[in-house]
Order: sequence, then C-alpha cells, then structure tokens
Amino acid sequence: MAHHDTGYKELFSYPELVQQLIEGFAPTEIADIIDFTTLKLSNGNYITPLFEEKLEDLVWSVKINWQGKQQEAYLYLLLEFQSSVDHSMPIRLMHYVACFYDHLLKNKTTTPRKGLPPVFPIVLYNGVQRWSAATNIYDMVTPEPPVFLQPYQPHLRYYLIDEGAYSDTELVEKQSSLSAVFSIEKASNRLDNLQQAVDRVVMHIKNDPNKKRLDRIITRWLKRHLQRLDASVNLQQLNSLVEEQDMLSENLQRMIDNERMHGEQIGMQKGEIKGEKRGVEKTARNLITMGMPDEHIIQATGLTREEIQVLRQESTH
Repeated sequence: MAHHDTGYKELFSYPELVQQLIEGFAPTEIADIIDFTTLKLSNGNYITPLFEEKLEDLVWSVKINWQGKQQEAYLYLLLEFQSSVDHSMPIRLMHYVACFYDHLLKNKTTTPRKGLPPVFPIVLYNGVQRWSAATNIYDMVTPEPPVFLQPYQPHLRYYLIDEGAYSDTELVEKQSSLSAVFSIEKASNRLDNLQQAVDRVVMHIKNDPNKKRLDRIITRWLKRHLQRLDASVNLQQLNSLVEEQDMLSENLQRMIDNERMHGEQIGMQKGEIKGEKRGVEKTARNLITMGMPDEHIIQATGLTREEIQVLRQESTH
C-alpha cells in the first residue's frame, strides 16, 4: 500500500536539504559541478502521470559549471514512498521526463532548435524491502535486441537513493541533518535507537548556519513522523527540537515504554494460549490412556480428530 508523506515532501522543498541530499547521497561528479546558490524550485503540478496513482514529485532548476561555462540543468526529484518496490518506475520516469520537456517547450522556456536541458532524475525510496526494480528502461526490454536494433531502444536511467540500504554507520559518517533524518526513518522499527537518532539531528541543527530555519523545518516533519508511529504521542506544544529537547525526550521515552508494554502483553497472551493448549492436550492424553474413543475426546477437549491422532501416535512411543 502506498504511503505518501507530505511532510517529507516539504523537507525537499528547501534548497539546503536538497543540497545535503546531492552532496551526501549522489555521485560526487554531480555535486562538484552544481552551483547550489542557484537552486530554484519549479512547479511540478504540470506533470501528467501515466498511472492513476499520483506520486510526490519536485523539480529543481540549478546552474551547473560544465565545459567551461555555466548551464541550466534540472533535478527531477521523485519522492517514492511505497512499501513495495515499483517495477514500473523506469516507465514512469520516462513518461514524466517527456511531460516535463513538453512543458518547457509549451512555456517557451526553450525551443526545439535551442535544445533540451539535461535532467538528473532521482528516486528517493524509503520502503522496508531493498529496491530491486530496473534503473534503466532499456533493461526492461527483453529479450535483448540484436546489436543493430539496440541504438533504437529507449534509454533513460534514474539515480536511486534507497534509504534502507545505508547502514547506521554510513549514515553517521555523512555528518548532516538529512542523514540524521534518514537514521530516524530507519530507527522507526527500533524505537530504542530513536532517541539517539533524534539527538544527532539536533546536534547537526545546532551547528548549521541556518539553524533557526532548519529547526523549524525538521521539527514540523518530526512531529508528523512521530504521530504517525504512535497516535497517542502529544507533540502539539513542540515547536523547536533545539529549544524543547527535554519535552521531546519525554515523549520518545513514553513511546518506547508503550512499545515495551505492548510487547510484554502480547508475550503474556501467547504464554496463556500455550498454557491452555498444554492443559487441553494433557486431558486428551489421559482420556486416550483410559481408552476413550475419538468422538468423546473431541467433545471433551475441542481438539480435532487429526490432533487426537497425533497424540495417540505420541503415546505409543
């Protein structure tokens, strides 16, 4: 089932976090040619999806220093929040990029004679399973065409950032508030590690030149994220991770305690069920020893005929 997080999309509506994404998770060759001071958010609503489900997309324009001069390029940032891998993603991306180029032509941002600007399509994926879909639409063409046909096949590759593929150590080494956000995402399944990840994001915010702005952005995202994990958590009064860290720590501890209590209750329930079943089986064994027929044992214990036959076989060994 798809999971769309508007709060997560909001994070990448700010240039500093897009810069952290490119510098920390994209190839260094890309980061080295980008002038991040020229990042400008474009409107992505013009994109007409080929599929019924609308994905969360963002388009940034940026100047790149290439071949001795500055040129304009577009970062097509596609935020993908499905819990399962989408094997149609190469087709989606080809459709989206084509619609994007069509938009540039219709708005006279460029012309066919001037040519089309380069794009860097990114799929940011935060699902539990590791991404296994093709990253180039050409790889979906099967069987592989003969050499003379290969140049005529579609070619479009996207760059995949699979959050879950990074180890905790790798995320820590990246030393950015965004890498700490990814750590929080990973820690969502291990609440004991959540406090540590939150402490790290607060540390990076404190050391950032734009800490007030970054604090406000990430605080909004974290409130949504934590309330989605535990609807009972009360974060209405939380407006700053930096200034109200103690309040957040108390709520995190409450979430951890609730999770432990829930786990203990499930364990007790499972233990009670196992205990009841052992008691029923003991009664059935006694009735078998007394020579009672299966019909009477079924009525007395509620066991199935197959379960009683297993117990009869065990009693003969």
